[in-house]
Amino acid sequence: MNYLSITDTERFISSALQAEKVPASDADIIANLMVQSDLVGADGHGIFRLPAYLKRIRAGGVNLHPNIHIEREQGATALINGDNALGHLVMNRAVDLAIEKVKQHSVCWIGSHYGNHSGAASVYVRKLAEQGYIGIYMAVGNANHMAPWGGIDLLLSTNPIAIAVPAGDGPTVLLDIATTVAAYGKVKVAAQKGESIPDDWMIDRQGKPITDPKKSAEGSLLPIGGYKGYGLAVMIGLLAGALNNAAVGKGTIDFNAHHDLVTNTGQTIIAVDPSAFGNTEEFINRVIALVNDLKNSSTLPGVKEIRVPGEGAAKTMAERSERGIPVSPELLEALNACAQECGIPALRF
Repeated sequence: MNYLSITDTERFISSALQAEKVPASDADIIANLMVQSDLVGADGHGIFRLPAYLKRIRAGGVNLHPNIHIEREQGATALINGDNALGHLVMNRAVDLAIEKVKQHSVCWIGSHYGNHSGAASVYVRKLAEQGYIGIYMAVGNANHMAPWGGIDLLLSTNPIAIAVPAGDGPTVLLDIATTVAAYGKVKVAAQKGESIPDDWMIDRQGKPITDPKKSAEGSLLPIGGYKGYGLAVMIGLLAGALNNAAVGKGTIDFNAHHDLVTNTGQTIIAVDPSAFGNTEEFINRVIALVNDLKNSSTLPGVKEIRVPGEGAAKTMAERSERGIPVSPELLEALNACAQECGIPALRF
């Protein structure tokens, strides 16, 4: 495994995007946000996605000169029209607007449509938590990979949800999950590496496990918690898709299979100012107290420690900030193929 410095990773991504006519300022923003996914270990959402993004750009599937704007606005709410921009730009605007509105109203709900894939959900709620706010993110995934509970028709996506709560000087308490047992990006990473996947990730149309990720098109991702995960996926689809007049259900476009089509991706950001409910410092102290209680609680035999949501990501971020972003031989080959197509220098270690 090779490691690429943060600076070199951002530079490579930005150079590749600019080679495909993405404005330099936009390319730099996207590169930074993509690397944020890699930093926390969301390897299926960072630089790994660059080849797919470039395919969509070349196919005309995204708007490189978008007018990202507020389409509707009422009080503490707003609907952003992404104008089919690269997804990171749409969500970056949504977070900026959420910060503006939460300062005015103590709470806000920002929806967006006509966006695209924007990387790991944690990237955006973390930005809110770093400003002292509670952040919640929901989205309709960019392809349907899950059937309704008991069915075989792929009508739902992984529909992720992320929640971030500030914890003072400690790691942000952060949950970032797909509503499926595994995000589809993990399946794609396993396929690229030639690895098998666990037998509880996917089933085929007869309900039998799929362990070969290259056969993923033949089956359905399984929801977390059985029917409960299915129900959660439905509700997120309604709040991030239907409410935002974005694609959901049969209207969802598989951006991996149709690079030239508009996905109309729907996403939602909610921000809450803890001071609206009392003294912020006292709230943070209560957060820290719960974290400590959890960390210091008794463990089952063979369990070394209790972990809290966000702790693993914080550890990975610290390690990768020092060491760099891991690039497997298979990913390196794919990225250097992109470099050749873009006419930019190949990656060297």
